[in-house]
Amino acid sequence: MKISRRKYPRAFTLLEIMVAIALLAMVVIAIYASWNSILKGSRVALDAAAAAQRTRITMRTLHDSLLCAVMFSASPTNYAFMSDGDSEFSSLSFIAHLPRSFPRGGKFGDLTTRRLEFKVESGANSSRQLVLRQRPLIMDFDKDEINFPLVLARDVKKFMVEYVDPQSGDWVTDWNQTNQLPKEMRITVGLGRLDQFSKDSQDAMVTIVALPAIAVRPEWQVIGNRNPVNNGNTGAGTNPNQPGANPGNNTGNFNQPPGALPQR
Repeated sequence: MKISRRKYPRAFTLLEIMVAIALLAMVVIAIYASWNSILKGSRVALDAAAAAQRTRITMRTLHDSLLCAVMFSASPTNYAFMSDGDSEFSSLSFIAHLPRSFPRGGKFGDLTTRRLEFKVESGANSSRQLVLRQRPLIMDFDKDEINFPLVLARDVKKFMVEYVDPQSGDWVTDWNQTNQLPKEMRITVGLGRLDQFSKDSQDAMVTIVALPAIAVRPEWQVIGNRNPVNNGNTGAGTNPNQPGANPGNNTGNFNQPPGALPQR
């Protein structure tokens, strides 16, 4: 007589459970590593884009302000063009006739002719930052501009302004002719690291600005002097009030300053 043995299903052994847990842990670690890499890459891309945007805004602000530079030689104290610096950091101060859309333009209202001062100062965490201060033409910087200037860029590694030497034509870092505007300027701005995960610095951005303005000579500001520059020609036709002059024949007078109206 045979006795039938009932077969019961076997459970997982401890070794099988440990292998399954190890495989599951490896899958979870792989998923987390992939997610972390995607998150890190996205953060690096956002940091790089933000840094590039800050550099572009800084260069745009410098470019627009220099295009609005003005100079009147009759008032060299108020309209002085001042620059200082070395091979790493420069400072710049000049007078500009600015549009209302210029940064912090609403603070000054109708006072559109202001002195701008660009300077690199110490910031947080022992870093350098490029700041902009503004004041009306014949006023001093107020406490708000002194204590809370407009920060154009943080973690600045290089801010260099160069000028074309009128004699040699080479780029120089010093501009000693405070009563004249330079014809051409080269600006270099370099910020810090690309992102928090990298030790490499950003590529410096360089732009060249050709100033469209020249210093207004004192004789051009004399009231009633419609033809201040005549190259020594005092003959008929140069002054409509002079005897023998022809007031109507003045359309070919090329000795008037730029922007002067035709004599009538």
